[in-house]
Parts: sequence; C-alpha cells; structure tokens
Amino acid sequence: MAAPLRGMFSGQPPGHPGDSRGQASLLQAAPGPLRASNSTLVDELESSFEAYFASLVSQDFVNGTDQEEIRTGVDQCIQKFLDIARQTECFFLQKILQLSVQKPEQVIKEDVSELRNELQRKDALVQKHLTKLRHWQQVLEDINVQHKIQLKSLRAPWPTSSMRLLISLHQ
Repeated sequence: MAAPLRGMFSGQPPGHPGDSRGQASLLQAAPGPLRASNSTLVDELESSFEAYFASLVSQDFVNGTDQEEIRTGVDQCIQKFLDIARQTECFFLQKILQLSVQKPEQVIKEDVSELRNELQRKDALVQKHLTKLRHWQQVLEDINVQHKIQLKSLRAPWPTSSMRLLISLHQ
C-alpha cells in the first residue's frame, strides 16, 4: 500500500505542489519512540492499520483470555491509527492549501468541472423522470380511451320493437 503512494510524491517534478522539498517536512513522520527515522506518514498509517488488524485476529483475541486487556490493546491500536490518519489528512489539506495559493485558477477549474459533472448528473435524473412521466401519461391515456369505449357501448340505444323484429327475422 505504501509503495505506490510513496511513488506519487517522490516522482514529482520540482516546483510541483507535491515536490520532495515540502515532502520532507510534511510527509515525514515526526520522530518518536516507536517511529523509525526514515518512515513517512503513509508508512506509519500502513503499519498502524496492520497492527490494528493483527490485534483483532491475534490468538489471544480469538481465545478471549483477558477481555479487558485485549480491549485496551485494540483501543490503543485504533487511537494510533486515527491519529496518524488525521496527520495524513492534515498533510493533504496543507498541500491543497498550497496549491490554491500558488495556482488559484486550478481551484476555479476544479470547481467548474465539479459543477459541470453535477449538471450532467441532474440532467440525467431529469431525463429519467421525464421518461417515467411519459410512461404514466400513456398509461392514463390508455385507461381514458378504454373508459370512453365502455361509456359508448353503454349509451348505445336499446333495440326498439321494430329492430327486434328485424333481428329475429335475420336469425
């Protein structure tokens, strides 16, 4: 997981908002007692997720020897993962802020693109509803025509005595 993401940052040309000059200060994990000196936030995020997952599938968790100790360990792993996830989110938000300051026209282009996509989605939704509306209008029209036919058949004049005579002679 970290290898493909790490390549995203290291292969950027100089001057790009994600270049390695900003990467060293923002993407580099802060030194701490459990962190290696050359690890990045992405590496830390990956390892904290692996530690969390390992704590869930460990044999102690399955056997359930000491529930409170297991719960505490899992909670610590979750908290570490969430902390590093927040730091990673902060890194990306800082990069977005840098990009918006350096290239404000890019932000406008992205906004315009998002608005166009939203318009296309809404147009498709309107077309879908229009299709359904036409279908139900046709169903109602068919019902109306059938009703008129039934009314005409009910309004037909009853045969008079002369008509009955003709009918009986015809049979």
